[in-house]
Amino acid sequence: MTPSERRTRGPGSQHERRRREIADAVLEVVAEHGLPAVSLTAVAARAGVSPGRVQHYFPAKDRLIEAAFDRGNERSEARIAAKTGTGPDAARPRHVLTIVLTELIPYDGPTRAHMRVRQWFTGLALADDAIAARMRADYARLHERLAGLLRGDRVPEPGAEAVRLVALAEGLAYYVLIGVTPAAAARAQVLDAVAAAYEGRPRRGTGGPDS
Repeated sequence: MTPSERRTRGPGSQHERRRREIADAVLEVVAEHGLPAVSLTAVAARAGVSPGRVQHYFPAKDRLIEAAFDRGNERSEARIAAKTGTGPDAARPRHVLTIVLTELIPYDGPTRAHMRVRQWFTGLALADDAIAARMRADYARLHERLAGLLRGDRVPEPGAEAVRLVALAEGLAYYVLIGVTPAAAARAQVLDAVAAAYEGRPRRGTGGPDS
């Protein structure tokens, strides 16, 4: 048996599965009650394990939040992959770009929980240099991914445009989470910004409910 097979079939596989289950439980707690409700007891009850088992995998609350951040990103990637699919639009950069950006707008329970955790993790980065470094790397990968899509369609200034589009989408996500802007309106603004990038026309407002 190869090392990769041992990781997917042996004790390591069970360990990773349990970590994913606990991370999923964190996301469920956040979706229903918000991040302040995350605790060893609440997560253990949702995951169907003892608080001691949760602590074994995640010794501190910030590690739970970090695991939920990673798991939320993993599930988001799965949703993006399912939406891009293998049809005629799958290879079109603008189609993929639009899906990635609108996935940042909370539109149901799982995406709301994901973006709540993401916003919280971003807040932690303001006081934690290690988390800030991780977030910079995460954003660098996302910006380059979108810049590559824009570059493929010959959109001017793809790097700068990628940063602007992500900043708009995540800013609107925060507005959706606190009830300033409806999700449908936020999605419409993101779609308008994508159209503006492709057509070179002036953008409408980018934030408030009257934009």
